[in-house]
Amino acid sequence: MKAARFYDRNDIRIEDIPAPKVAPGEVLVKVAWCGICGTDLHEYLDGPIFCPQHGHPHPISGEDSPVTMGHEFSGVVKELGEGVTDLEVGDHVVVEPYIIDDAVDVGPDSKTYHLSKNMNFIGLAGRGGGLSEVVSVKRRWVHKISKNIPLDEAALIEPLTVGVHAVERAGEIHEGDYALVTGAGPIGLLTSAVLKAKGAKVIISELSPLRRQKALDSGVADYTFSPAETDVLAEIQKLTNDRGVDIAFECTSVQPALDLILDAIKPTGKVVVVSIWGKPASLDVQKLVLKEIDLRGTIAYVNNHPESIALVESGKLDLKPFITGKIALEDLIDKGFDTLINHNETAVKILVTTDPELLAQ
Repeated sequence: MKAARFYDRNDIRIEDIPAPKVAPGEVLVKVAWCGICGTDLHEYLDGPIFCPQHGHPHPISGEDSPVTMGHEFSGVVKELGEGVTDLEVGDHVVVEPYIIDDAVDVGPDSKTYHLSKNMNFIGLAGRGGGLSEVVSVKRRWVHKISKNIPLDEAALIEPLTVGVHAVERAGEIHEGDYALVTGAGPIGLLTSAVLKAKGAKVIISELSPLRRQKALDSGVADYTFSPAETDVLAEIQKLTNDRGVDIAFECTSVQPALDLILDAIKPTGKVVVVSIWGKPASLDVQKLVLKEIDLRGTIAYVNNHPESIALVESGKLDLKPFITGKIALEDLIDKGFDTLINHNETAVKILVTTDPELLAQ
């Protein structure tokens, strides 16, 4: 089968490799669509980061580079491994792409398995990936979805779940709460979509006019401001009658955005840092103290996929507006990575497939 294989920084190759066979307790999934994630771009530009370096196998998967990439994907059940009785061939599914040690509790009540030692991801540290034709996944990580959800939109359920978990980390959301989101990239937009679905009034601070317009057109923002053109803090104070926003989500990993949030959040407000920071940030601790700000981090998701799927199946959240491109696997670098690295204002989520029929639809 064809697969995108990570060898090293700036070295991803489309190759023919043996198709996986389904093992007991696993589900063989024919991949429909796979999204290109910012993490994939970081691996390509600066890696290996999550991908294991050649000659240094990941302690759980036992694999080293080259590895098949892709962790945001949807597909159709092609075959069931021995012992899997609660799914059927032909079911539509999405994958929660974790690689976690078998000794870790990954049951429905766990709130910490995503923080376990050596945690990593399918499509980054081995065990196949969505940038291929088929992948065999442990039953625990396969989530059935309604066939009413188009498979291209379903490929966005994984990044949506990052937003669902981030909003969960903020605590209870009340109807009419003001929420500030800095950054209107894919995660910022999807976090905003979750906030809107829960009744919040969303303010987005974003430099790109195209991304601000996407936030408005998709209905996930009530107000958008450019920090280069507007005094965003002053606008927030007007909107909230000088009270400040109730909750805020940092989705840029840019220092001025974090500074804005600390000024814009109300006393006792909650701040959730969603973005991955590649370097230390500066924090005005005095503001944290004097306003009794609750500062929280968030990473990935933990037992959040059912809520994400329910939001989409119920119609409360529409993922279609965030799909801005569809390409064949062979065009991954030229039309996928290059666009997202060098022309990211024009794209939110680019989906990849190995199936020409899907691309022609």
